[in-house]
Amino acid sequence: MKKDISLSRALYEEIRAQIFDGVYAAGSPLPSTRALAEERSLSRSTVSLVYDQLAADGIIDTHPGAASRVASGVSQLHNLHSSSETSQSKANVRRPGRLSAFGQRVAAMQLRYAPPASPEEIDFVYGPLAGEDFPTLPWMRALRAVEHQRGRRLEYESPLGNLELRRALQAHLSQTRGLTCSLDQILIVNGSQQALHLCAQLLVDPGDQVVVENPGYRMAHHVFASCGAKLVGIGVDSQGLLTGELDRIGQAQMLFVTPTHQFPLGAFLPLARRRELLAWAARMGTWVIEDDYDSEYRYSVRPEQSLWSLDPHGCVIHVGTFSKTLSPQLRLGYMVLPMTLVETFAANKRLADRHAATGVQRALALLIEDGSYARHVGRMRRLQRKRQETLVHALNQYLGERVEIQGAASGLHLVAWLKDLPASAEQALVEEAARRGVRVHPISPLYLPDDPNDHTARPAGLVMGYALLGGAAIHKGVRLLRDAVSQVQQRQHA
Repeated sequence: MKKDISLSRALYEEIRAQIFDGVYAAGSPLPSTRALAEERSLSRSTVSLVYDQLAADGIIDTHPGAASRVASGVSQLHNLHSSSETSQSKANVRRPGRLSAFGQRVAAMQLRYAPPASPEEIDFVYGPLAGEDFPTLPWMRALRAVEHQRGRRLEYESPLGNLELRRALQAHLSQTRGLTCSLDQILIVNGSQQALHLCAQLLVDPGDQVVVENPGYRMAHHVFASCGAKLVGIGVDSQGLLTGELDRIGQAQMLFVTPTHQFPLGAFLPLARRRELLAWAARMGTWVIEDDYDSEYRYSVRPEQSLWSLDPHGCVIHVGTFSKTLSPQLRLGYMVLPMTLVETFAANKRLADRHAATGVQRALALLIEDGSYARHVGRMRRLQRKRQETLVHALNQYLGERVEIQGAASGLHLVAWLKDLPASAEQALVEEAARRGVRVHPISPLYLPDDPNDHTARPAGLVMGYALLGGAAIHKGVRLLRDAVSQVQQRQHA
């Protein structure tokens, strides 16, 4: 008996769903009870009971001696049922749980992923590298070698990272940056962004003051703010962070700085300011995050000693990445930690994702060990310098006295100050350039939004990257940018 009830109920739900889904339109005939019973291997009485129930519910019309048909008002009935079921569902379901305080801070930031430019656009973006510049053949050889050396046990590695890569990196940092550390002080991370996130999680409590460069790297600012930090901006001049202003801040839990190539203005922090910064940090008990941004792209002199190398108190955390020399898609970076932090950071790395992907770590170790990486960096430095010189020449050629160039001595971008346009005109310039097929990036978003200093008096500024572009594209893009600047100027004076 129970089996007959379950069969009839299943058939009822099936036919009802087909009618409401439009398989059977209003007024269309249904199969006869005899035909449907034979098709489903059911008794005719079972099918008749289903049709009777559908008719009782107003879903079909039945008449003796005639085919059963879908009722003419079935669409209104469906809407009524749907509304009733939705209301009942809303009444019975509790609201989802709230976001944590951390989640609410992240949601309030409204971070958006900017889609890449179309192939037709000339994009002076900073950050990406050209795919054609990647060392494909050495990388493929290293990956094949790694695959052929696969061990018997496929298991998790140390959260600090692959030992071979840490050993290769230890030698590399000693040779290129004069940085001496033990193997256990090196932590391999998924790019510098994860390094900053680990620092924020482990070293910052809500309400703590974190000192940042202003303008500066906004993704770092967002990371610290997401943990509830109070950001304190310090200005930047032609020699980097204004360390003379640190004493007015008082107690701070952390300071984030890009001393080798200040982002975005490109300044180089001289030795005197480095020592002043470290002395202040020692007095205040402040952690210093040294982001060794673009240290590979010094076009005139070698980088100064790192803050890590100058620090006698163990307050500096050195952060580096391979995103600017190999590819941001590899998601490979590293931290050099004071010994007091190693165990805690390794434990948190293990909680986050166990460790970075082993295969790419081992492949990179091979590139460093056999010299392929150093040769690639040398080639990239020459290539990027040529692009930088081309962009500087184009800006001077097409914009002349209207542009002031800053930060062109190193890195993969420069800042172009457009002296005849106010900062408030940046967005109009971005839009006008876009109409001409050129994508440019304003500097204003890199300033703290609640900065007490008034930046409205400064001129419009663009952060212009050149790592994706060839010479012809650079010249065409700057020529079109000149036309956009002229158009915006005309509107300003109209």
